[in-house]
Parts: sequence; structure tokens; C-alpha cells
Amino acid sequence: MRVISQRKVFPVNNNKRLLLQSVLALAAAATFSSGAMAQDKPIKVGVTGGPHAQIFEQVKKVAEKDGLKIQIVEFSDYVQPNAALAAGDLDANSYQHKPYLDAQVADRGYKLVSVGYTVNFPIGLYSKKVKKLEDLKEGAKFGIPNDPTNGGRVLLVLQDKGLIKLRDGAGLKATPLDVVSNPKKLKFVELDAAQLPRSLDDLDASAINTNFALSAGLNPGKDAIAQENAKSPYVNLIAVREADKDKPWVAKLVKAYHSEEIKKFIQTEFKGSVLPGF
Repeated sequence: MRVISQRKVFPVNNNKRLLLQSVLALAAAATFSSGAMAQDKPIKVGVTGGPHAQIFEQVKKVAEKDGLKIQIVEFSDYVQPNAALAAGDLDANSYQHKPYLDAQVADRGYKLVSVGYTVNFPIGLYSKKVKKLEDLKEGAKFGIPNDPTNGGRVLLVLQDKGLIKLRDGAGLKATPLDVVSNPKKLKFVELDAAQLPRSLDDLDASAINTNFALSAGLNPGKDAIAQENAKSPYVNLIAVREADKDKPWVAKLVKAYHSEEIKKFIQTEFKGSVLPGF
């Protein structure tokens, strides 16, 4: 006769059962937490050198208090930050004004949008050869940025200062071809915006974006022979991909930039050469 052994089953009392459930719950929570932390990658934000980079170093500190980690990626030109953002190599960028973003979207088909304003840099006109614009000689070489919006911006400043006249309707995208009156016969030298400070010795005068001017050791308040009116459409912004605009991290990023700490930093650090635009 075969003997079948039987395993005894001991009852588990309620206290032990509750303890076991608690341990299992904690283990599951720890596993989930570990997985979440592993996916917690910093937000990559592209900036250009100078004030944009300096400001975002402070934004990074403010954002961390709200649980948002930021990795700053610095660029030396205006073209690459949008290309990198559109390609997914960045999560956001902070270096451009709306007319420039609009032109890039129209020309290159980028699906990028503005999610918040940042700062305004009234563009300055600089010279190592004259102290006033009216002292420029006939045929003087004048440097302007070679990108459509910043080039047009400078031409509008020169028109405002009485040096040239543009054709009616030229607007923000004006080019030297739109100049219909040029009494001093200025010769416009179109260069990458980042190259203009280094080319100042070879030019009679040049327009230089404030972030590049400051990086080159130029003080807009002291060294510029003329400046753009502070009330302009060229307030800078934070851009993200259109698909990301409603994500929670975007709201946190904008909130950090628009904080009182950042406003005070801009006002103290740049002493009027950079103005809060929010």
C-alpha cells in the first residue's frame, strides 16, 4: 500500500498577514521609485554664450528647488540651437527673439513654439574710429548680422537714426537691397553675428548684438555710439518643440525663469544693458 505524505498547512494570523503585505508594498514602491529615478534625465537647454548662459546658470539653481534638473548646452552661433532643438538633441533653447524664431519656422519648417518671454537686449552700434554716427565718412564699411531678422533689425535702427531710408513695407526682414536712400554711401558688410565683435578693427562701425558685445568685453552703456530704442519687438524667449509645449516640465522651466530671483539677478548683474522682458 502506497503511503501519500501530506504537508501540513499552518494558518497565518492577521498580524503576520498585514506585516507581509506591508513589506511587499514597500518593495514594490522601492522598485517603482528606483525605475522613476533612472528615467529622471535633466532637461537640456541650449543657450548662446554671454548673458543667456549666465542667466540660465541661475535659472538652473531656481528650477532645482522645484525638482527640475537642467543641463545647459552652450552654442557659439544662432543657427545650431534651433536645429538641435528640432532634431531632438535639446529639450528647449533660450537665445532668440520672436521675429528670428518666426523666420526659422517659415524658412526651415521647424515645429517650434515660444512658451515664455525672457529678456530684451537693445542692440548697440559700435566703432573704434568714430565717437558719433554722424562722424562716419562717405563709403564707410558698416558691419551688420547676416541673418535676415537681425540684419533687418539693424537697418531699421540706422533708419531711425537718420543714416538711411528703407523702401516702404520693408519691415523686419529688410536687407541692404531695400535701402532707397544712403547719403553717406555706407558699404554694408554682412557677417555672422558672433563674428562682428572680432571684425570691429576692420570696419568703420558695426552693429553688435548685446550678448556678443558683452562676451567681447564691450559695455553697451559706455562703448556703444548709439543704441536701439528699448521698446522694440525683439524681446527674447524660451522655445520648445510644439509637441512638448504643454508638458509639466515646460511650466516649471518658465516659472523658474520668471521668478523674482532671476529678475533681480538680471537687474543687478547687467545694470540696464539687459532688461527683463517678463
